[in-house]
Amino acid sequence: MSDLLLIDDDQELCELLTSWLSQEGFQVRACHDGQSARRALADSAPAAVVLDVMLPDGSGLELLKQLRNDHPDLPVLMLSARGEPLDRILGLELGADDYLAKPCDPRELTARLRAVLRRSHPAAVSSQMELGDLCFSPIRGVVSIDQQDITLTVSESRLLEALLKQPGEPLDKQELAQIALGRKLTLYDRSLDMHVSNLRKKIGPYPDGRPRIVALRSRGYYYSL
Repeated sequence: MSDLLLIDDDQELCELLTSWLSQEGFQVRACHDGQSARRALADSAPAAVVLDVMLPDGSGLELLKQLRNDHPDLPVLMLSARGEPLDRILGLELGADDYLAKPCDPRELTARLRAVLRRSHPAAVSSQMELGDLCFSPIRGVVSIDQQDITLTVSESRLLEALLKQPGEPLDKQELAQIALGRKLTLYDRSLDMHVSNLRKKIGPYPDGRPRIVALRSRGYYYSL
């Protein structure tokens, strides 16, 4: 049974989602503000977090930033009543693994959670992958470049693993989205591009300035040799 932390100030929605997710086999703890969420996280880290953008004592995005500092590999799914593109972009830039606009279908939320949890606990992965000056541990979700460790989010880790398995070979965006996000991209969905952008910033270019991850316009991405 997966332990989830649901952080949302809408208590009625929390009760609804807690009831639904409990029936689906999840164990849910609910918090309605940032302060109580921080205490809950300090008590014990959950398997995943569902986090609303709007909280009564601050921004959920600020809490997400803290989460990424304290628990870099903890799966986080963001919710927003507004569903504005800026919220989505900021959430993904700060390291959210996925994003849903409210009101959301509980069945879709369940499917997204299961997908991100599967990605965080892959059935079989390579113990270590090496290419040039980069060494990557999929199990730990950590990249080492010049003996400097860089921790990746679940989605970034799955994305890099897929690219390293086929270096120099382009991977289609929909194929990468299925691997990294556990779903297909919808129209105008830039989630995958944001995760690639975050990954690029973390691992940087080659020492000679060449990009490690190359974009092919309207096609996809590949890891350069």
